[in-house]
Amino acid sequence: MTHSAHYRTLWLSDIHLGYKDCKAEYLLDFLDHCRVDTLYLVGDIVDMWAMSRQFMWPKAHNQLFHRLLSLSREGTRVIYLPGNHDEPIQKYDGMAFGDIEIHRQYVHTTADGRKLLLMHGDQFDQEVCFGPMHAWIGDKAYDLLLFTNRWYNRLRTAMGYPYWSLAGYIKSRIKGANEAIARYRDIGCRVAREMGMDGIVCGHIHHPEILQQQEILYCNTGDWIENCSALTEDRHGCLQLVYWTAQRGQVHHLSKPAKSQKAA
Repeated sequence: MTHSAHYRTLWLSDIHLGYKDCKAEYLLDFLDHCRVDTLYLVGDIVDMWAMSRQFMWPKAHNQLFHRLLSLSREGTRVIYLPGNHDEPIQKYDGMAFGDIEIHRQYVHTTADGRKLLLMHGDQFDQEVCFGPMHAWIGDKAYDLLLFTNRWYNRLRTAMGYPYWSLAGYIKSRIKGANEAIARYRDIGCRVAREMGMDGIVCGHIHHPEILQQQEILYCNTGDWIENCSALTEDRHGCLQLVYWTAQRGQVHHLSKPAKSQKAA
């Protein structure tokens, strides 16, 4: 195993182990190329919803599950913040299983002293949702989008091209989806501001992003269904999004905000 990066902190969310579109092989490859001091699993790690409908647990999913568990025995601090797809784990808030801590929400302090609120983000569903009918239509449309993405990338692989998120590309051009993402972001930033935080890190909506919204830093880790993305922190406190399939190790940087932009 060759480590090419050392992260002070790594955030992963929306892996959805047990779901047919989980990109477990890509995440295993990513973990083979990095060392991590603290790992936050920001919800929807195991997709209990999907497995209740149709049980599937491929070899790669099993390997990744055990790999994540083993990190806590190899010197990495692992903190699990369950989301809605792994909701049964929420009842263990404040407890630990072996060396893995479980919290519904948590506060992380970066190397440069910023306080970030961590949560999966399903806590905002009632404020973001446009109603049961919109939610049902959204779920069906998303299933169709992932079906299209799956077959599109099988064709790309057969032709010798790397993975590319067609689903993410299409979703970014749908007005309603962009409105929901903006609404979600605004709510997250508002909650972080009310709690006196400098920023928020969440997942849930499968839309990786780092954005300075007034005095609040908004970070969404993305997912391992469409985007194969992770949020990282280096030893200086610089936060980056890594898109592992776009180009191995390609990163999108965000410079640390000026001191005047930090929350009081």
